[in-house]
Amino acid sequence: MRKFLTGLIVIPLGVIFVVFAVANRRLVTVSFDPFNSSDPSAGVTLPLFMVIIAVAILGVVAGGIATWFRQRHWRRAARQHEADARQARLELADLRSRTAVSPDPRRLPDLTPGAGYGGGAPNP
Repeated sequence: MRKFLTGLIVIPLGVIFVVFAVANRRLVTVSFDPFNSSDPSAGVTLPLFMVIIAVAILGVVAGGIATWFRQRHWRRAARQHEADARQARLELADLRSRTAVSPDPRRLPDLTPGAGYGGGAPNP
């Protein structure tokens, strides 16, 4: 089922990319020289679709990095809570092992009806 859904998304997306690339084959010059844009010393000539797809990929990566940095507080808090929970589990296991090995001498015995002094049914 998962492969079917992946194919349902990836195949149309691939077709859209191919149609976009065929429709935008014109060469454009990307200039990195802000002072001389007509004859740039630092420039690249690429098909338009490559420029647009590269900018889209860079935008997704930049957005992911920005989101990752903004969530650092929550990741730090989650690590701290996980450490606290681990410590509490260790303390609980230690307390359970202590009570299972040595019962508390101050603890009173459990008295159920018919137990204790006399052991029988009450007299009327």
